Amino acid sequence: MSKSNSTTISNKIISVAATLREAAETGTPCACVRHQLDEMCIESAYQVQQVNHQVWQEQGRRPVGCKIGLTSKSVQTQLGVSQPDFGLLYADMFVADGDQIAIDQVSQPKVEAEIALVLGQDLNMSMPTVADIISATAYALPAIEIVGSRIANWDINIVDTIADNASSGMFALGGSPKKLEDLDLRLCGMVMERRGEQVSVGAGQACLGHPLNAAVWVARTFAERGQHLKAGDIILTGALGPMVSAEPGDQFEARISGLGSVRVGFAKED
Repeated sequence: MSKSNSTTISNKIISVAATLREAAETGTPCACVRHQLDEMCIESAYQVQQVNHQVWQEQGRRPVGCKIGLTSKSVQTQLGVSQPDFGLLYADMFVADGDQIAIDQVSQPKVEAEIALVLGQDLNMSMPTVADIISATAYALPAIEIVGSRIANWDINIVDTIADNASSGMFALGGSPKKLEDLDLRLCGMVMERRGEQVSVGAGQACLGHPLNAAVWVARTFAERGQHLKAGDIILTGALGPMVSAEPGDQFEARISGLGSVRVGFAKED
């Protein structure tokens, strides 16, 4: 989201946004977009994201929260950055626990397990703290995020992924909400299986040291941009372990200690 609604949006920003929308609509990935922008200008990438957000809202897509990316220090190092990023979630990205989706519903899909926080109160203060996050959170759920990239071959840096709505795709949520006071999110372990075989393991501390740290970061970032997260919003706090590529016929189940499990599958091709 841009820091000011009065910020002039250049034709280049509008063009890059249209390129990414076309890639999403056609299912044909495009070349990386960072060379059309300042290659490390994070703000220009968020302007692209905001242009598409406005277009999608006009088309009737309903925002339901946000996702946090680049919460792993190793991934930050790989992309040459020292901060996370965020993208926006929409109601049409939601997948019910145990559902099967077509492999082409997400461009170049990969899967990762996360902790989702669902807010019960607005976060409209200027500098949210972890205490504010805890007070505002109604409950937590296990989540699987299906990330995707409209950029061919995942040839991305931070500008590409932010412009592409933080490489968002779809997400599944478990159905048994848990109160934060009953959980230790930092130490909760995660195991994700594909077709019954373990493919990713991790814990809450892999997510910026604690999933609540990630939530504080995104709440403060929204506040700095003149926005705020609202009651009912979902926050996908970031990956607890390595993400895994998905293929037709794959069935994924993520189990997070204290939170339960969540599943999603990819239908076999005809």
